[in-house]
This record gives sequence, C-alpha cells and structure tokens, in this order.
Amino acid sequence: MTSTAPEALHGQDGPGGPAAGPPGAHEPPSWERRLRRFGYVPPAVPGLRERLVPPYVRAAPRSRGGLGLPPGLLRFLSWGGPLLVALVAGLLRFWDLGSPHAVIFDETYYAKDAWALIHNGYEGAWPKDVDKTILKDPGAVPIPVDPGYVVHPPVGKWVIGLGEWWFGFDPFGWRFMVAVCGTLSVLMLCRIGRRLFRSTFLGCLAGGLLAVDGLHFVMSRTALLDQVLMLFVLAAFGCLLADRDWARRRLAAALPVDADGLLRPDARVAETLRLGWRPWRLAAGVALGLAAATKWNGLYVMAAFGLLTVAWDVGARRVAGAHRPYATVLKRDVLPAFVSTVPVALAAYVASWSGWILSDKGYFRTWASTGAGRDSSWSWLFPDWWRSLWHYESEVYTFHVNLTSGHTYESNPWSWIVLGRPVSYFYESPAQGQDGCPANAAEKCAREVLAIGTPLLWWAACFALLYVLWRWFFRRDWRAGAIACAVAAGWAPWFLYQERTIFLFYAVVFVPFLCLAVTMMIGAMLGPAAPPPGPDGTPDPDGRAERRRTIGAIGAGVLVLLIVWNFIYFWPLYTGQTIPMDQWRARMWLDTWV
Repeated sequence: MTSTAPEALHGQDGPGGPAAGPPGAHEPPSWERRLRRFGYVPPAVPGLRERLVPPYVRAAPRSRGGLGLPPGLLRFLSWGGPLLVALVAGLLRFWDLGSPHAVIFDETYYAKDAWALIHNGYEGAWPKDVDKTILKDPGAVPIPVDPGYVVHPPVGKWVIGLGEWWFGFDPFGWRFMVAVCGTLSVLMLCRIGRRLFRSTFLGCLAGGLLAVDGLHFVMSRTALLDQVLMLFVLAAFGCLLADRDWARRRLAAALPVDADGLLRPDARVAETLRLGWRPWRLAAGVALGLAAATKWNGLYVMAAFGLLTVAWDVGARRVAGAHRPYATVLKRDVLPAFVSTVPVALAAYVASWSGWILSDKGYFRTWASTGAGRDSSWSWLFPDWWRSLWHYESEVYTFHVNLTSGHTYESNPWSWIVLGRPVSYFYESPAQGQDGCPANAAEKCAREVLAIGTPLLWWAACFALLYVLWRWFFRRDWRAGAIACAVAAGWAPWFLYQERTIFLFYAVVFVPFLCLAVTMMIGAMLGPAAPPPGPDGTPDPDGRAERRRTIGAIGAGVLVLLIVWNFIYFWPLYTGQTIPMDQWRARMWLDTWV
C-alpha cells in the first residue's frame, strides 16, 4: 500500500518553511506563530532536493511482501492502474450510447451545428421541427446552406462533428466523441492525481471517483459542449502541473551541492537562472485557447491558471534561495509566462474559426466588407475577416449577458455544490406493457436522463472543500491551493451572472477538481503508511499509529463504497432506463429534483 497522508508527501512551499530558504527564513513570521493557536502547523522539513522535486511515494516493503508484487509490476501500475480505471470508465460510458434514440436537451443545437460545420465550415440555419426527421432518416434532411446564428465558438462542435463524420448523423455518432472526452478525462485525472499527490493509489482513486460521478457520466453521453470544455481545462491543469515539476528540476540541477552531497540554496542561482524553453507551458496555452474556443468561460480559467503558475514560480525561487522571490519572478518569469499562454491561446482560438474565415457564407462573415463595417476607421489596420469576427463576438457577448429568460431547470450557482436543482435532459412515461414497463405495473413507468452528480460524492465534496481550504490556509499546502484555484476558476465566475439563465451542468468543468479534493481528504483519513519511530527507535511501539491507520482505512473504504453504491443506485436515471414509478419517486431525494 502506498503512503497516502498529506503529511507523508513533501513539496510544500509555505512561507516560513524549512531551512532551505535564504538567511532569516529559519524563523517563521510572527503572523504564522499567532496562527498556531488556531491549528496552524508548520510544514515538515525535508531536504532541499525533495522540496523542489518531491519523490513519488513507494509501497512499503511490508506491503510488497504481503501482496507478493514485484517492484517491476509496481512500476507498471503507474500507467497500468490509470489505464484500467479508464477502461472501466469507457465501458460504462460507451455501453448502449445511442440510447435514448432521441435528441435530448441542447443536442438539438450542437448535433446539427456540428454536422453543418464539418460539411460547410460554418453552422447552418436548420428548419424548425426537423429532429424527428433526422432520427428517422438523416439522409432525408439536406444540410442548410444559409448561415445560422450561433452563440458559442466552434471547437466543441468540431469535436462532436468528428464522431458524426465517422459513425453517422445519429445519436451514437454525435455522442461518440463526447464519450471519448469523458473517458480520456478519467485517464488524465488518474495521472494528474498521481503527480499532484505523488501516489499512484491516490491518483487512481481520484480517477475512479470521476468515473462514478453521475454528472460527468451523463455529460459523457450527451452531445453538449461543456464536457469538451472540461477536457481542455483539465489538460491545461495537467500541463501546468508538469511544467511546475520541469521548472523545479531545472532549478535543482543548477543549485550547488555541499561536501556532504546535499543540495544547498543559492541566492545568485535562484535570482538569475533563466528557465528558458518550457514546452509544457506552451501546451497549456494551446489547451486554454481550445477551452475558450469551446465556451467563453474558459477565459476565466485562463486568468486563474496564469496566476497559479506564476505563484508556483515564486514558490520555487523562494525555496531555491531567492531573497526577493516576487521581484525575481516579475523580472525573469512573468513575461515568458504571459507569452507562453496568452498569445498562444489567442492563436489557437482564432485558428478554431478557420472554417468560418475561409468561407464567404458564415454568419456576419461579410459584415466588414458589405455591411455597416465597411466604413470602419480600422479597415486600414485589420483585414475584413478580423473585423467581421470581432463584430460577431461582440454581438454574441451582448446575447450572453442579456440571456435572462426563465427556464424550468435553471439554478443558482450557490445550489450547485449540494445538487439543489438538476437538469432533466429526457423524460417519458411508458404505459404498462410498453417500452420495458411491466404489464402488471400499478401505474405508468418513468424513463428519465437526469443530469445530476452522484449525491454522496458531491456532499462529501462539501466537506472536502472545507478541508482543502483549511489545509491551504493553515498548512500552506500548495496542492490544496491548486485544487481550490481550479474549483474557483470553474465555479466563481457564474456568481457574477446570477440573473442570467444558468444550469447545474455547467459545474461539470470543475467536477474533476472536486474529485481531487475528496481524494485529498481520503488521504488524510488514511494517514501515513510509515508511523514515526518511538524514543528508542522502534516503529510505532504502542501500536497507536497502526490502529489509527486501520480506523482511517475502514472509514475511507466505507465512504468510497457508499459513493460507488450511490452511483449504481442512480444508474437508471443516468442511462434513461425504464423503471416503475415508485422506484423513480424513491430516487427523488429532494423535492427540487422533480
């Protein structure tokens, strides 16, 4: 078994940390000393190399002997474990993917826009009430030539269109690539969790929790844009996490080593070293650009992640010995960080409009040359397509901020974390003896696809977020801060638009980070695998640490099993299975779910 307690994992960068900092950093600031009365505990003091590049946790020898696992197999599990979790997630998501054979919720927009996009390069104006004809005979409906007014960038629809191109213009085709995104995100979260916590076990646990989250599951089986957005946001987070390790390894390699072979801090190196080419940060810029090119709320994520990666640079240079880490980062790292993300993201965003730019029939495509924009004073500086695109974007922004029309399933972002108001994507009431409803049923049956998270997972996440905030504030744990930042980037912006029509399924963007928060809490429940030695050097002489770990493992195991059971219990509502009405009512735990 791997060590799972946060205390067992090094790499905390809090102020007033170990002796690896510059002179004067040994004594914590007075504000930190005052915080101790509220539960603040200074971080442990690992070696400087371990602080810069924390090692991955390895299974204890006792665990290897007990399980009979050779070291080679344990190394294989670093990829084999995540791949196995992703395989299970994929089997769940692709099972009967074409059911229900219907256009559910906003698939009526994105499935058709994607079909037109991959054929024409721009979205078309579809006739009304054409969905039933498409389901019956897709070839009987011609692809419209006239442009359609759409209010989201094209990347998500390009992704959906790939599945339609490969498998046809039907429910399976337009859901295929979204299911791929959902499965890939589980694999990515396993690897991200492993890198974040330095534990294969915790990484696979985070991915496993995502695999059994109901909202993520339903969104993986529905042709909407938010699951595609979630994938790019998660990819950007993973790239920045890899960039963090990459930059800190560069710093560690440049620092001097003393006569005992120990890495020593050096202010000159920490303040003058240029980190140079950072490919993972460039990859993050591309991912953030694709996120914004799927839905505009990716812009908020870009801003939050940009601040996060700069803060990580500050922590790295402080640990390496910089006397003025903020000034050093401002001088050495801020401009490269900006160039590596914002211009790259902008280029990716504009490139996503290539089909519209290369056409002459897209909506507003000729506004700058034939419409009101032809007399613009900016025509000498910007090409027609750029001014037309800018006008289109401004019109879309106006639409979004003024979208206040009511909807049956709209919800306030305050209620999302407790699943106050889920969204019903599809509902039918089959009569007795029809569509799987038993002939002897006392009343009609229910068949629903309900976009709702696994309740016990989300309610556990409420406590996990509090734990993450506590750990970030009082323990100065950078991992907790990263999780909190990612959750806030996906959730907090919606509080600025509470009068707008918004829905719970927007929260799927930060679901992976809720799973990381729950995983971190479970790691704390488990405790360290190796108990501290007693005064005589005997490990755990009174057995207290072993009992504590046993109790923690039982509690953590029960929580995980309850979450899995909860997912199985709500399975009929996630997959649109026909069930008796009394069973459907039994699953409506809150009145607001109806």
